[in-house]
Amino acid sequence: MAKTMAQLPYHYGVKVRIFPSTEQKWLIKRNSDASRFIYNQMNGMNNDLFWLKQVKIPITLVLDRIADLTERLKKPSTAISNIHGWLNHPDFDSLMKANAIKNYKTAWKLFRQVHQAGTPKFHKRGYTQTYQTSCLYSAKVTGPTMHNGSVRLNDSHHLQLPKLGRLRFKGLPSKILEQADDIRIGTTTVSMDAVGHYFVSMQIGSEHPFVSEQSVIKSKVGIDLNLENFLTDSNGQVIDNPHYYRTIRGKLAKAQRKLSRRARRAKKSQRRLSESKNYQKQRLLVAKLQLKVANQRKNFLHHVSTALIKNHDLVVAEELRSKNMLRNHALAMSISDVGWRTLLGMLAYKADLYGRKFLTIDPRNTTQTCSDCGYVMAGKNKLTLADRKWTCPNCGVFHVRDHNAAKNILAKGLATL
Repeated sequence: MAKTMAQLPYHYGVKVRIFPSTEQKWLIKRNSDASRFIYNQMNGMNNDLFWLKQVKIPITLVLDRIADLTERLKKPSTAISNIHGWLNHPDFDSLMKANAIKNYKTAWKLFRQVHQAGTPKFHKRGYTQTYQTSCLYSAKVTGPTMHNGSVRLNDSHHLQLPKLGRLRFKGLPSKILEQADDIRIGTTTVSMDAVGHYFVSMQIGSEHPFVSEQSVIKSKVGIDLNLENFLTDSNGQVIDNPHYYRTIRGKLAKAQRKLSRRARRAKKSQRRLSESKNYQKQRLLVAKLQLKVANQRKNFLHHVSTALIKNHDLVVAEELRSKNMLRNHALAMSISDVGWRTLLGMLAYKADLYGRKFLTIDPRNTTQTCSDCGYVMAGKNKLTLADRKWTCPNCGVFHVRDHNAAKNILAKGLATL
């Protein structure tokens, strides 16, 4: 019997750009809207059930409504489709409905585990589209591959999706195409960004690793993330902060002001924004500017994270709480622009992928401690953000602030191991 996705030892994610026809674009929009509607229906039923249970007086009408909602939530897909008959239209992917309900339940599960993002919220309609489907294999298929499921590759440039049919794509790595017969496809996400580019993201699994095993280098490194320069490691190497957002900040602000004026003009003449062609042209221009910055930053972070993981057996970083740091309005823009949390996430999954070790440590006193003698700067001697270089009053060793912090981070990581 073939293994399920959860049973496969190696997992990978790929995102490819697709080029749908006009009819396929309409089907993507329909399924995206339906997915959002089902998610919101689930949220609405659960909210109603919660507040009705707060009523302590045994009113028959309330008790009947509670019983009805409880029964519906046992089989939500059937209940929602029975009430809203338009969801039974053949244009809709049945697996899209199941995934929308699954995503809602996952949101609750994450809330119970983390308690930071809050309870699930209603999804608003926007300029992006997204829905999820799954790859199913028939009972006759003994060896699931990328060529014989409901989501499958027809050739190196075309793939097949439920309801959408044949789609041209580009961007699939050659190493995936070469071992497609040993790979199983799982959850698949179809999406459109604010610029109008369409993508398919596939979760794939295999019995064999997706990257070749890296040789042992016996190299360990600690990294200090800061705003002065993007990154300083314990070997003294410095990576400059590219400041992608700052380079287009003025141009973006000008474009956004123009967008705001066109929105006010459309509102004054009582036209919908979706019908205002000048507004939509400017909205697309703003979206392209923002997408360019996001892509530049992502590309930079991928290069940095891959180089760190490939060149070191152990990478140690400080555990940053970006959400708390963003409360400092003087530094909020710079912190958002630099992408620290994204880098740490990349390092974590690439370490698993390449068989390396990555860990984060508590950054407490890593800046204030002398890496040579362990003396902690406190009281009047405590370093401020302006102190980029200092000399230890205990042992007299001269330190560059960020390099010293990186050494302490590595030492803490080794002590943890």
